[in-house]
Amino acid sequence: MDLIWDGLREAIHILRTGDNSVWSITLRSLLVSGSAVLISLVLGILGGAFLAFKDFRGRNILLSLVNTGMGLPPVAVGLIVAVILWRSGPLGQFRLIYTPAAMVIAQTIIAAPIVTGFTAAALRHLDPRLRTQLYALGASRMQMLWIVLWETKLPLMAAVMAGFGGAISEVGASMMVGGNLAGETRVLTTAVMLEVSRGDFPVAMALSIILLVLIFIVNAILTSVQQQEKM
Repeated sequence: MDLIWDGLREAIHILRTGDNSVWSITLRSLLVSGSAVLISLVLGILGGAFLAFKDFRGRNILLSLVNTGMGLPPVAVGLIVAVILWRSGPLGQFRLIYTPAAMVIAQTIIAAPIVTGFTAAALRHLDPRLRTQLYALGASRMQMLWIVLWETKLPLMAAVMAGFGGAISEVGASMMVGGNLAGETRVLTTAVMLEVSRGDFPVAMALSIILLVLIFIVNAILTSVQQQEKM
């Protein structure tokens, strides 16, 4: 219990004193994971709509792959991305390894299947007559997609929450492709790992508390929007 209270006191001290390095790490965590979720949202909505509306041979296999992707081990994703972006790898000439861009790529691969799976499931449960009616009223394909997405906005918000939580809380992939470089690629999760390896548990606890509060705030905002939409 002493360790937990020490962590709480350290977190409050960091927040009160405005430690610039911690705020920088927190902001970088938000930017990296936020960018990954935005990209995942675009890819996931398009992919989920395709899987929900198109009947083709192999669709069940693709859905199974997406569902499998929802549980991808982050460390395996980090390894694959690191091999691809390594200086001698296929995309090594772009020098993306150990950069925030590499972390965004890895986190996008983690979050995209989550958004895709949620989107496909939500759209499949819509009344199929809705699309027919929209086309009969002269809606274009993009207009139809926008309307049906609006009808499923509550499940999509759940997809965003799940995707953001999966992206910002992972550590293995970020460590592998980002390198945990101070002032460049260090985020909250990798900073926690560093402090634990140093034996500085109060600081690690403080950073973990900040991470949890950050996730709670984002989810609380989205949950509030969800509840307002239900009224």
